[in-house]
Amino acid sequence: MTGNRPLADPADFPASGRSTYLNAASAALMYRGARQSAVEWQRELAENGTINFDETAEESVFEDLHRAAARLFNASPDDIAVATSVTELLCSLAWAVAPGPGTNVVSTRVVHPSTHYPWVRVSSLTGCEIRLAPATDGYADPDALLGSIDDRTAVVSISHAEFRTGQLYDLANLADVARAHGALLVVDATQSAGAIPIDVSATRVDALVSAGYKWLCGPFGAAVMYLAPHLQSELDPGLIGWRSHTDMWDMRADRLELPSGARRFEFSTMAYGCATGLTRSIEFLVGVGIERISAHNLRLADLLVGALRERGAEIASPLNERERTSTVAARFPGRDSADIAGRLNAAGVVVSSRGDVIRISPHLYNVPDDIGRMRDELDRCLQ
Repeated sequence: MTGNRPLADPADFPASGRSTYLNAASAALMYRGARQSAVEWQRELAENGTINFDETAEESVFEDLHRAAARLFNASPDDIAVATSVTELLCSLAWAVAPGPGTNVVSTRVVHPSTHYPWVRVSSLTGCEIRLAPATDGYADPDALLGSIDDRTAVVSISHAEFRTGQLYDLANLADVARAHGALLVVDATQSAGAIPIDVSATRVDALVSAGYKWLCGPFGAAVMYLAPHLQSELDPGLIGWRSHTDMWDMRADRLELPSGARRFEFSTMAYGCATGLTRSIEFLVGVGIERISAHNLRLADLLVGALRERGAEIASPLNERERTSTVAARFPGRDSADIAGRLNAAGVVVSSRGDVIRISPHLYNVPDDIGRMRDELDRCLQ
C-alpha cells in the first residue's frame, strides 16, 4: 500500500467504487477476471451445449484449479480436490476418517459450525467424543486447545482464523502436537486463504479446505481441499458419485475403483464455471503476492484499530503479531453492535455484526480513505 493506492487496479474490482466495502470475512468483492470466466463458461454452455464442453473438457475441467490451488498452498496438483463447498469436502472427509468409540475430536467453542458439524454428525453414529476447548469473549486460549489433545485424539479440527474475531492459530505448532499424539490436523482456511500465507509443506497439516468466495475473491459454488499424500490412498471418501471412478466415463455400476491422489474426493457434476472463476481469482492473488496482500491488509487494520479506539471501542480481536489478522471485531459499551452495523451498511459502509461485535474486514481493494469514510460514518452513528 503506497499512500492511498490499493494493491489491485480498481477496474479489477468494479464494485469497490460503489461502496466502502469492508466485509471480506463475509463475502469479498469478486475479482473481475473470476466473474468473466464464470459467466463466459455458463454462456458458452447455454449457447453450444456439449459442442465445446465435451467429455474430454469435463474430465479435465478441474486441472487448472488443481494447479492454482497447489501454488497457493505450496503443494502438488495431485494433492488438491475440488467441490462446490467446504461443507461437502469436510463431510466427505469426516465420514472417511470416522473416528470411533474411545477416540475424540478436538476443536474450540468459537469455531464456525460448518467446520465442526460434520464431526458432530459422524460422532452421533460412531460414538467418538467431541471436545471443545473453552473460549472467553470469543477468544480461544491456544494452550487450552493444545491441552485438550491426548493420545485418544483422532482429529484436531480448527479454523485457521476464527470467523468472529480473526484469531489466528499456529498451524505448525498444532500439527506437531497432533502428530505427537497420533492425531490428524484438519484445517478450515476459509478465513485466511488469500489473505494469509499458507504453506502446507512447512506446517505439515493433514488436510486443509477453503471456500472461494471470501478472501480468495472468487464465486460462490467452488471450494478446494489439500489432502496430504500419506492420506490419499488410506481414506475412502464419504461422498461418492459418478466422477469417483478412476475412469469416470466407464459408466458401469458393477465396480468402483477410486482414483489415486486427492482427486478421489471429487465426486459429482457441479456448476463448473464456478471452478474456472476460482482458478482465475487464485491466479490473480498469487500474482499480486499473498505476503504483500497480508501486509497491506494489516496496515489497514492498524488504521481501523486506531480509529475505533479513539471512539471508545473495545477491540475483541487479538492484536499481537502472532494471532492477528486483518479482521477486526469491536464493540462500543452500552451500544447495540447490530444497530451500528446496520446504520453503517445503510450509509454504504459495508460491515457485519457477529454476536455482540461489529466485524470489519478490509482486503486488497481497500485504501486508507475507506477507513476514513468508515470513521466519519461511525461518528454519525455514535452521535
